[in-house]
Amino acid sequence: MTSRTSTTPSISCVMPAFNEARNLSIGVPQTLTALQQLSPQAELIVVDDGSRDDTAEVMQGLCADHTQVVYVKLSRNFGKESALTAGLAIARGETVVLMDADGQHPTSLLPEMLLKWKQGADVVYAVRKSRADHSALQAGLVGLFYKLINWGSHIEIPANAGDFRLMDRQVVNALNALPERNRFMKGLYAWVGFNSTAIDYEPLPRADGLSNFGLGGSFALALTGMVAFSTAPLRLLTWLGLLLATAALGYGSWVVLDHFIWGISVPGYATLVVGMMFLSGIQLLSIGILAEYVGRIYDEVKQRPSYIVAQRSGQGLGD
Repeated sequence: MTSRTSTTPSISCVMPAFNEARNLSIGVPQTLTALQQLSPQAELIVVDDGSRDDTAEVMQGLCADHTQVVYVKLSRNFGKESALTAGLAIARGETVVLMDADGQHPTSLLPEMLLKWKQGADVVYAVRKSRADHSALQAGLVGLFYKLINWGSHIEIPANAGDFRLMDRQVVNALNALPERNRFMKGLYAWVGFNSTAIDYEPLPRADGLSNFGLGGSFALALTGMVAFSTAPLRLLTWLGLLLATAALGYGSWVVLDHFIWGISVPGYATLVVGMMFLSGIQLLSIGILAEYVGRIYDEVKQRPSYIVAQRSGQGLGD
């Protein structure tokens, strides 16, 4: 096997984008320059996830100016996970970098990522030092999510590690081979394994505009990840059922003893109503959690594609 230290690999950069036209006009040339400083064989793939702004016009101009730029337009908004999947399927580099289009991922980390790859790491992922740009509520919810998903999972998903990473070709091939439709990429990165190492970074301020990924999108992605990689909700239901059964047995025993030993008549109307309402709520909650798992199974059985490519422009590294 050829030593990585003596080779300069080809590099693909996948950049999903949704309504990021103004950021792309500046960020794409800057990122491409950073890639070309690392390797003469580089390509930058921008996956347009159904943008409604001027992304198409901006990218057509960039493709005309730079043969290394590839523009892939999806037929509609499929979500960031699907856009990343599309980009990974198209990337041809021996190494593949994933970056956001909003300018928050610093290109200054790319040389360090490539160096660690040459030293033997198959995956080099960036971990946020802090979440100063998030509210206390958002930061707390993120921390809770990672604790819950890792508690009920057989793999360890690194906390505060996003999509910003460099991966070896064999890792990309493994990700492309996974058939599932409900994709939680942070979990899939961990699931495929390989030799991984982390580097710390501080996200840069957004180059322009506001994030299109709000609290609602974060919650939906967290739910997908929880259902795809954790049985924690089902375990909680099991323990809750056991706890309620134990409590019901204990309360029933206490009522019987109270009546026959001390002769106290216990009014049952209020207890009955409260108990029925509580158990009904637990049953509906349980059905809802089970429905999330069944719904994901239904989506997988239909075997619809994760994305549809409507248009592709640019040369890149070719086939």
